[in-house]
Amino acid sequence: MESADLSVVIPIYNEEKNIFPLIDEIIKTININYKNFEIVVVNDASTDNTVTEFQKKKYTKLVKLINNKKNYGQSKSIYEGVRVSKYNTIVTLDGDGQNNPKNINELVKTYISNPNIGLVGGIRSKRNDSWWRLFISKIANNIRNFILEDNCIDTGCGLKVFNREIFLQLPYFNGIHRYLPALFLAKGCITKFQDVNHRPRLNGYSKYGTLSRGAKGLRDIIKVVKIIKKIKKNNV
Repeated sequence: MESADLSVVIPIYNEEKNIFPLIDEIIKTININYKNFEIVVVNDASTDNTVTEFQKKKYTKLVKLINNKKNYGQSKSIYEGVRVSKYNTIVTLDGDGQNNPKNINELVKTYISNPNIGLVGGIRSKRNDSWWRLFISKIANNIRNFILEDNCIDTGCGLKVFNREIFLQLPYFNGIHRYLPALFLAKGCITKFQDVNHRPRLNGYSKYGTLSRGAKGLRDIIKVVKIIKKIKKNNV
C-alpha cells in the first residue's frame, strides 16, 4: 500500500493494565507499513501507576508520554496529543484495548486514496458493550445524525484517521471529538466510514457515563450547529 507518516494519539485515564499491551500491538501491527510513525500517549492525570510503569518501559523516541496537569477529559487530551504530533496524518484510538490496531492500516489506506478525504472514521458494527450503553448510544447517534446530517452512525468510535492541520483549525470545545465528522464536512472535506473490530474490555472499566453525557450532548449539538454555520460562512 502507499505509505504515509503517522502520529497515533491515544488518550488514557487509569489504563495501566491496557495501554502497554496496546502500544506493543500497535508497533508490531503498523511498523511493517510505515517508515515514519510515532505514538503519543496523553495521560489525563491518571491516579494509577501509569507514569511509573511507563518510565520502566524505557521506550524509544517512537513512543512519548504527555501528562496533563489535571483531569481535563478526552477531548482536551486528544487536542493536546494532536497539537504536539509531528505528522499531518493523525490516528486516534482508545487506550482500553477495545479498538483493534489491525484496522489502522485499513482506515489509512482509505484516507490516502483521495487527497480530498479529511477524515475516515471507524464504525463498531459489532460492539462489545452492555445493552444499556448500546441503547443510549444508538439514540444519541440518531439524534445527532438527524440534526447535523454527518452521515455517521457511530461517531463515538475512538478509531479515526484525520488531517492534523484541519483539526487544529477547528474551534476547540469540550466534547469536540464526538463531532469531528460534522465539523470536517463543514470545512468542505470528504468523510468516509468503514466497519472496524470492537474487542471486549479485558481490564478496568469505562470512565464515561451515559446519562450525564446525554444531557451534555444535547447542549453540544446546539453549539456545533452554530460553529458549522460560522465555518461555512467563513468558507464562502
